Amino acid sequence: MMGSAEPFVRSTRDARGVLTLVLNRPQAFNVLSEGMLTALQGELDAIAQDDTARVVVLAAEGKAFCAGHDLKEMRAEPSLAYYEALFAQCTKVMLTLQRLGVPVIARVQGIATAAGCQLVAMCDLAVAASSATFAVSGVNLGLFCSTPSVALARNVPRKQAMEMLLTGDFIDAHEARARGLVNRVAASGALDAEIESLVQRIVSKPRAAIAMGKAQFYANVEVGIEQAYAIAGQAMACNMMDAAALEGVQAFIEKRPARWAD
Repeated sequence: MMGSAEPFVRSTRDARGVLTLVLNRPQAFNVLSEGMLTALQGELDAIAQDDTARVVVLAAEGKAFCAGHDLKEMRAEPSLAYYEALFAQCTKVMLTLQRLGVPVIARVQGIATAAGCQLVAMCDLAVAASSATFAVSGVNLGLFCSTPSVALARNVPRKQAMEMLLTGDFIDAHEARARGLVNRVAASGALDAEIESLVQRIVSKPRAAIAMGKAQFYANVEVGIEQAYAIAGQAMACNMMDAAALEGVQAFIEKRPARWAD
């Protein structure tokens, strides 16, 4: 049993400057709790100041990559101010990933749902195990995945993104690759080797060129992302205050069907 003294995020580094960050709450499906977001932000901020870093691999312990926000934590404090602060905290983490001067590769070994799918989409590259699955399933709880939609729509064609958002349905790793959410799919036993092949090709290139190229790439294609996240974060905070979402989340916590008024 993993104790509370265990870090939310484990960090290792090799001699090449390749850092691996491991989400370390497998028993909670590595949800993006306040503690997880704070720990991840701290690790990313440190990397941003490290001139010798070359690549970040974002991985996770256990069966799930990340199951999104911590719904129990969210339901415990139902206030608009709290939800606004929580989604702003999450947005900061997501934008920090994009603004790092080194590439970030998601190592997706299991399910990635809601904000966990958003986390995959915000990484520069993603490699998934063939058993991994993806969904933006908040709508099933009455909470439309507005903030995840910002990242999803920048990876997946519009109508395919809307289908995922409106239905909450899962897609498998091969479908995620076909839609552009991940770069490569590998058998679980070959996942690390597949990531290493990308890492080797990246670290063989000049660090400065990679950093400038990444910044230029997003400057061109991500026009308006901050405003989009601001709008989406406000929408999710307001949605979370709605009776349908509060009931949907409570039903999830209690493991029962939701009882919606309409």
